[in-house]
Amino acid sequence: MAITKIHAIKATVHKAVAYICNPAKTDESILISSFGCSPETAAYDFKFSLSKTNQADSNKAFHLIQSFMPGEVSYKEAHQIGIELADKLLEGKYSYVVATHIDREHVHNHLIFCAADNINHEKYHDCKKSYYHIRKLNDELCNEHQLSVISPTEQRGKKYRKWLSDNNGSSWKAKLKTDIDEAVRAADSYEDFLELIRAKGYEIKGETFAESDLKYIAFRPLDRERFVRGSIKSLGVEYTKERIKERIESKSLVQPQKRVPFPRKSKPIARDFSSKRLIDTSEGKFEHSPGLKHWADIQNLKIAAASYSSADSITELEKQLATKSLLAKTARSNLIETEHQLKDLGLILKYAEQYKVNHIYHVRYQKSKDPDAYLHRHETELLLHDGAENMLKRFGINLKTLDVDKLRSKYNALYSKKETLQNTYKSAEKEIKNLSRKLENINQYLDRTLEKIHSAEYKPEQNQTSL
Repeated sequence: MAITKIHAIKATVHKAVAYICNPAKTDESILISSFGCSPETAAYDFKFSLSKTNQADSNKAFHLIQSFMPGEVSYKEAHQIGIELADKLLEGKYSYVVATHIDREHVHNHLIFCAADNINHEKYHDCKKSYYHIRKLNDELCNEHQLSVISPTEQRGKKYRKWLSDNNGSSWKAKLKTDIDEAVRAADSYEDFLELIRAKGYEIKGETFAESDLKYIAFRPLDRERFVRGSIKSLGVEYTKERIKERIESKSLVQPQKRVPFPRKSKPIARDFSSKRLIDTSEGKFEHSPGLKHWADIQNLKIAAASYSSADSITELEKQLATKSLLAKTARSNLIETEHQLKDLGLILKYAEQYKVNHIYHVRYQKSKDPDAYLHRHETELLLHDGAENMLKRFGINLKTLDVDKLRSKYNALYSKKETLQNTYKSAEKEIKNLSRKLENINQYLDRTLEKIHSAEYKPEQNQTSL
């Protein structure tokens, strides 16, 4: 399980990078990785990318923190998950630095990435939608690495420690609220409720409504030192003594509602039975209810018939499934290869632009009458030029024939290919799921039908023998 949070950096990028790259926190800098920059020159690289954009917001970078549950993941695996999250989120467009901190009880990753991308020179848009996308990618990675995942209903509005304590059973406030709810449901009066709560092992004070009594009711388990108030702030609006009494008394006022028949529809709604799964009629409720069993048998017949109608035979259905599986496998393989190509090409494109823009400073430096003074004035530009030149040579790029526009055109073509492969893969996966469900429905239905036939054939033989 991993928790994520993100915030913008508006001023001191170099200080933020220096903090996350602290050797004492990153196993002597072993757990540090970067893309499109180096940790030492990240502030300069980010500055260059930001200079290419015409968007005026003050965000220079973003700082994403990914925290893991204590003891659930190794240092190396945590760092790998951080890199995978950065690659999936930033798609090879943004320069980033990932550092894994191991100085706390829980391992956590720090990801700092430039606010402007290196391809289209557009700013990263930080909003609720983009954060939900980060959480989705994070959960997918946790599933891939067999880590626990917080369900959407649990994670909304909860901090990490609170979620962890609730799921470990250590939040006694959560247990208290559960015990109060159970007592409210079981009690016929407010007095019954107090007796039930005391029977559960709680000490109570402030329970009466007298003016001289305390304003709030308070509860304390016998193994705790402090009471917790039944106030809106401590437990919530449903756990004040006034509201508890109202909840109990309102139960007796609830009248059974008369059944209102649904209005008849002029046209029946067409249902896609092939999208459903067979009903398991082996459960006890079907054995004791012939009517329910008859309804389930009819539903299963409709589901099986709808599943069978999509192919001429089971063999044909299996053939369709095999074809779609091969398509999905091929698309996924090509998609992964294309993503790697995009990442490498995006890095080359970034350094090509960096080299092209700053090359004039290198030429002037070479011709300068006072190289030291020129270096002092244009140290940043010269540093970026030399770094870009070294990286391009490492990639095997011939600087004399370097064509940035051609590289950009190739990148855009690759990106279009990636989008096409993504759509093909998602469509094939969806179709595989549908075909698998249909095949499973037919096989299950036929097996059950054969069982009924065999049992029906067997009974007359028993009767004949007994005669």
